[in-house]
Amino acid sequence: MKNKLGINTRCAHAGELKDTQFKGAISPLYMSTSYAFEDVEVKRYPRYFNTPNQVALAKKMAALENGEAALIFGSGMAAVSTAMLAFLHSGDHVVLQNTLYGGTRNLIVEEFKKYGISYSFTKDLKPESFEAEIKENTKVIYIETPSNPLLTITDLNAVSKIAKKHGLVSMIDNTFASPVNQNPIDFGIDVVIHSATKYMGGHSDILAGTVISSEEHIDTIFQLAKNFGGSLSDYTVWLLERSIKTMGIRVKAQNKNAKKLAKYLEKHEDVERVYYPGLKSHPDHELAKSQMRGFGGMLSFELKEGINASLFQKKLKLIKPSMSLAGVESTILSPTLTSHALLSDEERASQGIKDGLMRFSVGIEEKEDLIADLEQALEAVKELKV
Repeated sequence: MKNKLGINTRCAHAGELKDTQFKGAISPLYMSTSYAFEDVEVKRYPRYFNTPNQVALAKKMAALENGEAALIFGSGMAAVSTAMLAFLHSGDHVVLQNTLYGGTRNLIVEEFKKYGISYSFTKDLKPESFEAEIKENTKVIYIETPSNPLLTITDLNAVSKIAKKHGLVSMIDNTFASPVNQNPIDFGIDVVIHSATKYMGGHSDILAGTVISSEEHIDTIFQLAKNFGGSLSDYTVWLLERSIKTMGIRVKAQNKNAKKLAKYLEKHEDVERVYYPGLKSHPDHELAKSQMRGFGGMLSFELKEGINASLFQKKLKLIKPSMSLAGVESTILSPTLTSHALLSDEERASQGIKDGLMRFSVGIEEKEDLIADLEQALEAVKELKV
């Protein structure tokens, strides 16, 4: 059921701890890693995801995604791997969309065979392509929308209906959208995963992940998570809770900037192609409109042939050539050298990821300053060719 409170209100207040001793305005931080075990209702232990700060932040995460419960992990990949392996066992099969974050794809290809888990990637994102890959031993459907790095869009309603029809658990990496722009549970998706390092952290200084779902599914994931030991330290939990308070404001500003930058780049004579679901030219624009409240702060683009993408990035002065994404500062990178470097040339080609592709995480700077930086870098690269 959709939360009645607005997104900014939930970001600021959901799951906050009350300072009953001193009446402070923010959540107190409980740093202890050792708690009493006698005469207590809950035996608290950090690895069990149940310290005061962990529990409070989990409530905030659940409220943000309209879920019943959540767990906080030490990284996005800890969240992804634990969530999937909680529902997959030796002899099982999982269906995944072809366009996925490189780390997730590498986890599947490199690790799942050790567990005796088979997998299939869809040939495209059409609903029938997902259904075509389902086998008798399929247990999970895993998607990512918008996807990293080409911003492809997957039909949430269609995938959730297919999963329910076949009795499967549907999972999504909702990192690129953030809860501000998209709530997959409202469309019937069972398990929502985030790299909280990104928009939830928002300042390029936190590493974390989260999984949100029903109480039943979260309990299943917890049974594995407590043994894998991927919980997050309470200090970082506290920092993440603080950061989320401004997530709604930050992401809405990034949405606005990214849409304007995408339109600017799409019209630029030196740009071959722009990937952004907020553009009418995007093949899934109408689908994105139907399931997203905003189109996000992420876009990708390719320069015209003959313009060196690597040199272009080095000439930028304001936009930082940097790994990761979603900070308040704008960053840019080459997926072939970073997020998707672990994939083979063939695997990247199958997803349409070219060597010259650049992923642009748009920050909260003034759009005029970002455009000026892009312009000066392009001019500098072209002058070197003369």
